[in-house]
Amino acid sequence: MTDRASDGIPVLFVTGENLPEAWEKAVLAVWDNGVEVRTEYDRPTDPPSLDATVMVEVRRPFSEPRIHKNFPGGPTDLEVYRQEIIGGIHDHWINPREGKWTYTYHERLFAYRPVLDLMKPDTGPQFLPVDQVEYMIEKLAAVPFTRRAQAITWLPHCDPGTDDPPCLQRVWARLTPTREGYALNLNTHWRSRDLYKAWFMNVFAITDLQRLMAERLAVRIGAPVGCGRYVDVSDSLHIYGSYRDENLKREIEKMRSSPYTERAWDSSVLEAMFSEARQRLAEDPDYYSRGDAD
Repeated sequence: MTDRASDGIPVLFVTGENLPEAWEKAVLAVWDNGVEVRTEYDRPTDPPSLDATVMVEVRRPFSEPRIHKNFPGGPTDLEVYRQEIIGGIHDHWINPREGKWTYTYHERLFAYRPVLDLMKPDTGPQFLPVDQVEYMIEKLAAVPFTRRAQAITWLPHCDPGTDDPPCLQRVWARLTPTREGYALNLNTHWRSRDLYKAWFMNVFAITDLQRLMAERLAVRIGAPVGCGRYVDVSDSLHIYGSYRDENLKREIEKMRSSPYTERAWDSSVLEAMFSEARQRLAEDPDYYSRGDAD
């Protein structure tokens, strides 16, 4: 492990062929090179977090194996989160006046509506919801090489004062030509990120949004559109000090000493579990519950 003394936050870049490889490389990069920084969530006895500004490239986000066996959570959690992002199954949990969620990423991306006060959304100027994903698809279909296909999540009047403001800030996409048609390249920008417990689920769901956009673009353009590389930028990608225990150290040593493929599954292995979760959610969106929106 390197000297943690630093004049600034390290800037790191990692690249992986698929999601499990990229995640392990990111964990190792921050573990080895991250600077020690306190957080607002630390207990007095917790060590500092390890923190860095990190860009992660996933060259082929849908190549197999796509699932890491050891990400915190399980197959059901992964499918529920994916359905939250692409299907909005828990948008009805947004109700800050009752102490519930202040947002979901689906709501901010598919129905973005600026307000002055989340507790009193009907006061002040009123705006219609904007489907930013539809705008991105329309723009790319009209001008495949546009640099303007983006969506944002931040509400500057509201989010800074909340306990859990959105981590995801911006989504940007661009088409590049291929022999068959086009590839949809996707970038996401995050202000803050829990690398060990949140990154994998975030990226699994966001790349599924990439797939959905590519499918819809193929229909609009009338030509094949596949998923190109995915790039993930975090201003603060961190491993919390409370995670820095013997269990995580053992996981780190496994990542160093053996191929990531020993800890990864093809997504087909979990499809039966994913399918069961989707069926239960279709019958009752509240069948599974989670504690936060990130």
